[in-house]
Amino acid sequence: MSPVGIVVAGAGQAGFQLAASLREGGFRDPITLVGDEAALPYQRPPLSKAYLAGKTDQEGLFLRPPGFFAEHAIAHRPGLRAVAIDRAARLLQLSDGGHLPYDHLVIATGARNRPLPVPGAELDGVRQLRGLADADALRAQIEAARAIVVVGAGFIGLEFAAVAAGRGLSVTVIEAAERPMARAVSAEMGAFFRGAQEAMGVRFAFGAGVTAILGRDGRAVGVALADGRELPADLVLVGIGVLPNRELALEAGLPAEDGVRVDAFLSTPDPAISAIGDCARFPSSFAHGLTPDGTVRIESVQNAIDQGRCLAARLTGKPAAYGALPWFWSDQGRHKLQIAGLAGPTDASVVRGSGSAFSVFRFRDGRLSAVESVDRAGDHMIARRLLTAGTPLSPDQAADPGFDLKALALQRP
Repeated sequence: MSPVGIVVAGAGQAGFQLAASLREGGFRDPITLVGDEAALPYQRPPLSKAYLAGKTDQEGLFLRPPGFFAEHAIAHRPGLRAVAIDRAARLLQLSDGGHLPYDHLVIATGARNRPLPVPGAELDGVRQLRGLADADALRAQIEAARAIVVVGAGFIGLEFAAVAAGRGLSVTVIEAAERPMARAVSAEMGAFFRGAQEAMGVRFAFGAGVTAILGRDGRAVGVALADGRELPADLVLVGIGVLPNRELALEAGLPAEDGVRVDAFLSTPDPAISAIGDCARFPSSFAHGLTPDGTVRIESVQNAIDQGRCLAARLTGKPAAYGALPWFWSDQGRHKLQIAGLAGPTDASVVRGSGSAFSVFRFRDGRLSAVESVDRAGDHMIARRLLTAGTPLSPDQAADPGFDLKALALQRP
């Protein structure tokens, strides 16, 4: 019987990387990518930055040109959703009523934006930013916008705010926490980016809850806050986090409480099904002390790419546990934030450097857990080496401007 190969439910960064790495690793059986968007697999990070600012076009987003898929015998099925898994028959049901048989199924369904649960959230002018269609709609609406409100001071909200403020538009960011990026960075780094955004003209409302989007004739005209204030807005961007697309796994009887549960080799309890990318929850040594069971779900390009490569290696006979260091970045105006590792809200902070270029070294139980750097790419690369190798670094050493971090990072184990 001829092999039916590998089917990947999801054609984002993780799914694409898996397919490309399988071919690079010599895999010869069929590979099918099922994606619910009409476009070729593309990069998402530029959507809130270069693409929104008009510095790159749609073609510049594509992970590979159209001919790549035919040249590498990767079947791309765009505009289709994977809706159900028949594990016994090894069939993936699609939204058009068709089925795809598989020898191995990979769930790479990603995540979706968390909805804003208030009246008026459905009004015209209320947008989210996750995919290419969202970015296209925002590009069209931002041209005519006069007053913009961003709900959520996370990476996406602040990146969008920087682009909008750079166009000279009125921008107010509403955040339920007391500082920007509260779940992602230290208080010191949050304070810096608050100041940088305010210098661009962005206004903030912290500790504020949204109770309604105000509308007139079907369009958004303002945002009502819990403290009674009403902010004018003809464009509202909602960026309050994401939810993993876990339903496909959950309905197939696989564990997927907050993401599809996988082991260190990215396999679910069904040996014929794996999961990777934003939808997957996996064990990580870098999450020690952050979660009760040491598992984590990470939304990043790095994680998607590295998991795609790791799983491709296993499926081509070279299994290895996934242990890549998580790292992230965010471009906001003229400043670049880079993060290596995973910090918790109670991790101690040590600042190295000053002014508009510095790093915050985070420590958990006396051990280096993460490093946040703004406009200090050298610190970021050193941090990645230190954390990957598990090289000991004390808070006193990090705080000492004379201590040679590069020499420490280059030491042989």
